[in-house]
Amino acid sequence: MTYRRWFVVGVAFAVIGALVAAFAIFYGSFSPRGFVEDRYTRAAAQDIGRDAIAYTSNKSPSQVAQDVTAAWQPADQYVDGSGVYLRYDDDSVVILPIATGSVILLERLRTAYPRYHSTVGNHWGWGRGSTVRGGGPGSGK
Repeated sequence: MTYRRWFVVGVAFAVIGALVAAFAIFYGSFSPRGFVEDRYTRAAAQDIGRDAIAYTSNKSPSQVAQDVTAAWQPADQYVDGSGVYLRYDDDSVVILPIATGSVILLERLRTAYPRYHSTVGNHWGWGRGSTVRGGGPGSGK
């Protein structure tokens, strides 16, 4: 009986492992960062220092944003003539137009927010999935 039980447990783990592998192959990585890394072309020459890692696409910023947000819903999103700015819990995905399509910049939120604050202003809420309300008396009410 003991060998049979271990065989069943082993088969169960093998099936679970196969399902996880299939999910990873068909649906990409388990984060917005991984999604971009798996689907777009790395463009190290367009990195911004060590903070913003660049990728490119021949699609327009709105098309890239549609692909990314269909897979990973952002906590906040801001769109203007300069590009598409997606905020996630720990990361940002900034999609800017270039002559041949888009440059996609992946950056941790702690460095992206100060970099893009003049553009996104208060449109990007701060914190996990929430927006920031003002700090004065009666603000946010």
